[in-house]
Amino acid sequence: MHKPLTLFCLPCAGASATMYLRWRRLLPSWIAVEPVELPGRGSRMDEFPAENYAALTQSLCDELAPSLPERYVLFGHSMGALLAYGVAQGLCAQQSSMPTALLVSGCAAPSRQDSQRYINMQSDAALIADLSRQGGTPVEVFENQELLRMTLDLLRVDYRVCGSFEYAQLLPLSIPIHSFGGRADEISAARLNDWRLESTQAFTLDWFDGGHFFLRQSEDWFMYVLKKRLMESRAEVLSATLASA
Repeated sequence: MHKPLTLFCLPCAGASATMYLRWRRLLPSWIAVEPVELPGRGSRMDEFPAENYAALTQSLCDELAPSLPERYVLFGHSMGALLAYGVAQGLCAQQSSMPTALLVSGCAAPSRQDSQRYINMQSDAALIADLSRQGGTPVEVFENQELLRMTLDLLRVDYRVCGSFEYAQLLPLSIPIHSFGGRADEISAARLNDWRLESTQAFTLDWFDGGHFFLRQSEDWFMYVLKKRLMESRAEVLSATLASA
């Protein structure tokens, strides 16, 4: 029996690893869902949250590298996608075992990032307006002052991480990149399509109904397409293993 394919999932800004826990029920047993917790939230609440993109991605690389499974993929939504890309590049730079694919959701390509947007969005009013526009925050958060304060403080830190991202034209990754976008999201097709520039291998772009949080708004279809892309990754690995046997 083949070992499961590990799916490391990085959260979006303002969120914790818990956003992916339900995937363990929704995805088949051959996919081992491993949500990655960031400092300052969830089980790492007692740690100081990182505010710098390069430092955070390097620390994530250092944490993951010693115990990487034989077969794994990196997935991230929004800020998580940008972090997953940084981790993939970091692992490549230190010649660690590479993922079989990079899956990026609701995130413009690295070369099309608008870091200034995040730098300009630090006041409570601006953050609340952004949360409302994106539509991924439960109404209960806005109605509970304590919850809202925690969310805004974490989001402000995460936006500093995104604002500190500086694009450098690195060598393209030698793994497939699968991008996912929402038809009603403000991220344009051109900004998603440029993820193809970051890989020498296959590139796909799948569209879903919904805005920035299409992965929840079109969850059934998103899960179906995600499984399809992961099956392709598993098939490519098995094919390469047989070829080298």
